[in-house]
Amino acid sequence: MLLFLLLFGISLALTIQSHSYHRSKFISSANFFTGGIYKQAYGIGQYFNLKTENEQLVEENVRLKTLLYNSKIADTAQQFQQDTSFYGGVFRFIPARVYKNSYSATKNYLMLNKGKRDGVQQDYGVVTSQGIVGIIENTSNKYATVLSILNTKSKINAQLKNSNHIGSLVWNTKSNALVQLIDISQFASIAVGDTIITGGQSTIFPKGVPIGTIDAFTTDISGDTYTIDVKLFNDMTNLGHVYIIENTDAEEIRTLEQSVDE
Repeated sequence: MLLFLLLFGISLALTIQSHSYHRSKFISSANFFTGGIYKQAYGIGQYFNLKTENEQLVEENVRLKTLLYNSKIADTAQQFQQDTSFYGGVFRFIPARVYKNSYSATKNYLMLNKGKRDGVQQDYGVVTSQGIVGIIENTSNKYATVLSILNTKSKINAQLKNSNHIGSLVWNTKSNALVQLIDISQFASIAVGDTIITGGQSTIFPKGVPIGTIDAFTTDISGDTYTIDVKLFNDMTNLGHVYIIENTDAEEIRTLEQSVDE
């Protein structure tokens, strides 16, 4: 058998060597075969690079959000490179992944894979690249639970993007795509499609984080305020990467507010 294969190989090599047509066909077939191997190897390499590229993308988003929501923006490229999470502003962003997410009950929660060891504490805000998600309620060493905006206990300061009219964002449980903005003054100019953002009048979210757009609105019985249905930018049923927001001035602000209340 081995002798046959040896003789067959020799005859095949002589045929290819002595006939240009056979030689060109052999070279073409060899190129097709090796090209296929290189293509498969490249695809496998790309697959294993996805995790690294994804982590780099998350890190880049942290940098951009920190620059966007901090009034004091880093003014030197050196600082930008030395500290990827904090540039002198009061808001620090911590990337995390959603471990669990509920959205079909009346009191929905999420669980994240970041906790006390990562510097996460109660009353930190949680957002995605599209909009707000909720507020950190409890933490363990490695995990944190989030009070979802789809929770009847949730109440978040929000405002119309095109004016300074402020209200509270709550949820009436009727749809996981809609929340309600209440207590907006009747003097506000509103229209379907207008954008709603965070108002920045709490220590949890910076001003300007996108929430959604006006889907519908009604005037309250008193005629003094509007109740607005807000269509969320976030698909709360499909959350993966999120960003936890720490306000490094929060304790100082709360202490000052308590002194005023007393």
